[in-house]
Amino acid sequence: MLLSPKLVLVDFYADWCGPCRQLSPILEQISEELSDKVKIVKVNIEKNIQVATDFKIQSIPTLILFNNGEAVSREIGGKSKQDIIDWINNY
Repeated sequence: MLLSPKLVLVDFYADWCGPCRQLSPILEQISEELSDKVKIVKVNIEKNIQVATDFKIQSIPTLILFNNGEAVSREIGGKSKQDIIDWINNY
């Protein structure tokens, strides 16, 4: 999946995380609006501990943007919809 021809945005979250819950509907909207440009994948850090460790996730929410399988950018914390769209559009 990370080798998708589209950008892949991975959202590392936990169910108990308030900012993660606020970000979730924003990411769903972006997924619909930019479906031709980006695929959004959610990773629950409590159910995928090794993946979170591999990507050195220390705070949530953490968003990592992949281009051709390579992590090209990382954002930590809650963001506005427009901030995330602008971030994606930089790639």
